Amino acid sequence: MGKIKPRESQNVEYKSSWHDKYLEWICGFANAQGAVMYFGVNNNHEVVGLKNVERLMEDIPNKIVTTMGIVADVNLLEMDGLEYIEVVIETSNIPINYKGKYYYRSGSTMQELRGPALQQFVLKKMGRSWDDIVNEHATIDDLDRSAIDYFLRKGYENGRITNEERNLPTEILLHNLDLINEEGKLKNAALLLFAKRPQRYFTCVRFHIGRFGVNEADLMFQDVIEGNIIQMADRVIDMLKAKYLIMPITFKGMNRIEKLEVPEDALREILYNAIIHKDYTGVHIQMHVWNDRIEVWNSGELPIGYTSETLYGNHSSLPRNKNIANAFFKAGFIDAWGRGYKKIREGFEGAGLPMPMVENFCGGVRVTLQRKNVVESALKSVEKNVEKSVEKSVEKVWRLMKENPYITTKQIAENIGLTIRGVEENIKKLKKSNRLRRVGGDKGGHWEVISSQ
Repeated sequence: MGKIKPRESQNVEYKSSWHDKYLEWICGFANAQGAVMYFGVNNNHEVVGLKNVERLMEDIPNKIVTTMGIVADVNLLEMDGLEYIEVVIETSNIPINYKGKYYYRSGSTMQELRGPALQQFVLKKMGRSWDDIVNEHATIDDLDRSAIDYFLRKGYENGRITNEERNLPTEILLHNLDLINEEGKLKNAALLLFAKRPQRYFTCVRFHIGRFGVNEADLMFQDVIEGNIIQMADRVIDMLKAKYLIMPITFKGMNRIEKLEVPEDALREILYNAIIHKDYTGVHIQMHVWNDRIEVWNSGELPIGYTSETLYGNHSSLPRNKNIANAFFKAGFIDAWGRGYKKIREGFEGAGLPMPMVENFCGGVRVTLQRKNVVESALKSVEKNVEKSVEKSVEKVWRLMKENPYITTKQIAENIGLTIRGVEENIKKLKKSNRLRRVGGDKGGHWEVISSQ
């Protein structure tokens, strides 16, 4: 059998025979980067021939047109007396469906797009992003002018906003930032960036930070950062400095220097990426702080074809949320040319730390930062602080039970920000120290506080 020389293409597929199932593949390639498919050719590029070629030369193009509304280039070819078919699929600039379903070729897999993934795909094909959608119910009165003033001050300090722009009325400023439409309706981006209570519109606008011990079940304490996203990175950094990370003390001459254990500018860049590129139809951003590492996770995977190596090299900027990215650029928080990871690399190299690892994980992007330059004494200090925090949790549980003997473990967990398992561990400690006992069963019973000593 002779071997063919395939046409140059980003994707080439070989099929020994034709089945109508392959119309899904054609749909998926049209929605992705296009492809060339050969029928009557095996995976070794050897021509094995097709039966009923004349009928297939009529059926294949007709089925593509009638089921998907696109025209593919279908060619009859021959080698050594054996006939085979070449189908050239071009990338479509509009979403294509096959029998009402949307398929997309990603890597070596063919995926059916549903839910948020389908929504993001359709918006992208239309040249829009989710944050560009108009909210029909919100008004300018729902925005926090102090958040807008913060944005303007930062932009002015970074040379990206003029003094004249700082004094513009809110509505004109929003028009200039493309955050409001001609009818005066706010876009999702405006509410995420500047709303007084963005959680009223989007339940996932939160940043969860947790301090963990030996495993995921060992949650020692946690905090939830809420509010607008333009100030979120500042609030997260403040919380990390106050409670979660180390600021080792050094001296330069007579000057006392306290620097965060990881390069702060690089950490901010990682936070900005998580906030800007987050899929806001997904769940909240999560930060896991361990003894030896920090993990930052946001919903929404990397752009197709992008890897950790792509990000740390020269690459184009492909923001998931274009309006949010533009506002962060105007504030001077990010560059517009995909240079963020270059800053991260330079920051971690300068601190003598391993490069953060970036990977798709559980439907999102996870960035892992090592804490190898935290000295052992500093870690012991953290552990002491953790112990103190745990002690405080015990006292909080004890106090709540004293105030309300009928309180449930779920109510306690919600009140002090622990997991139910964490509350149960504190209850065990109180029982062991003879400060608490249960009177009656789980239903109808109550707690009896014995002693505060």
